[in-house]
Amino acid sequence: MKLSDFDFDLPEELIATRPARPRSAARLLVATPSSITDAHVRDLPGFLRPGDRLVLNDTQVIPARLSGTRRRESEAGVSEARIEVTLLQPAPEGHWRALVKPLKKLREGEEVRFSPRLSARLVRKEDGEAVLAFNLSGEDFDAELARAGAMPLPPYIAARRPADERDREDYQTVWARRPGAVAAPTASLHFDEPLLEELRAMGVGMTHVTLHVGAGTFLPVKVEDISRHRMHAEWGQVSAAAAEEINATRARGGRIIPVGTTALRLIESAADEAGRMRPWEGETDIFITPGYRFRVSDALMTNFHLPKSTLMMLVSALMGPARIREIYAHAIAARYRFFSYGDASLLLPED
Repeated sequence: MKLSDFDFDLPEELIATRPARPRSAARLLVATPSSITDAHVRDLPGFLRPGDRLVLNDTQVIPARLSGTRRRESEAGVSEARIEVTLLQPAPEGHWRALVKPLKKLREGEEVRFSPRLSARLVRKEDGEAVLAFNLSGEDFDAELARAGAMPLPPYIAARRPADERDREDYQTVWARRPGAVAAPTASLHFDEPLLEELRAMGVGMTHVTLHVGAGTFLPVKVEDISRHRMHAEWGQVSAAAAEEINATRARGGRIIPVGTTALRLIESAADEAGRMRPWEGETDIFITPGYRFRVSDALMTNFHLPKSTLMMLVSALMGPARIREIYAHAIAARYRFFSYGDASLLLPED
């Protein structure tokens, strides 16, 4: 298929820059092959069944955006440059891969200071990215990063406003526990404790898995022939207990419903051809496009995605390209809010 097959016109005012409050007050579009229902996330229990299982990504977003200063001494005197850093992922030897702007103003061996206690030295440049060595590690690094860093809002929000203290709570799921993501599993941002308690009480199971979402999730597809696109790799883990919970639910006839495309991509990577889950750990670059046969996912709760994105291709694979075009046309006409802080959809490929 072509990239243009996944394009659509989206009014800019439908791009959300703040989430709904409370979280479960966000709108929820529920779609099957033959129906579309307008609801709210708080209504989710009415669309699930006892015995269903939600799969939740428990990654925790780190405050990966840093602003610092590079000082350079020369015969002409001392010069300074403002340097913006977005951490991408840990690298060998305790280093970090990062995006640095402007990278051309930083030489190998030079230091950028972000706070009185936190600084980083440029080890090398690779493929337009930087490899940085920080002066702190372990808990000391985590603590100082929490003080000096900002939440790494997606580009389409960051272009409209800077991150602030509200984002430290808003851009984090209520069950986040494993630090390492530089982007949130955004469908999960709609859940609050009252909703979780109601779901548990009605017999909906919940399984936690981990996929550390990387900044590559925002990279555009640059080739018209989508078969030539190469996905970024992200680290994930499915524990033995999580695999067994999912297998047991399927054996009982319950539906497996990942919350978010990150959870879906992870469990599809960990399932065998027969749909049986196994413990799994490693990097996945699975690219799901129309024609893909889903192994273990029966449905999906997800936000509304960018035109021509890999996530539009994924939801098109689940519901069918023609049906997704109808769903998105309805969402735009009904003024649903799009992207990371926007509203949600529950996609059910069977009536």
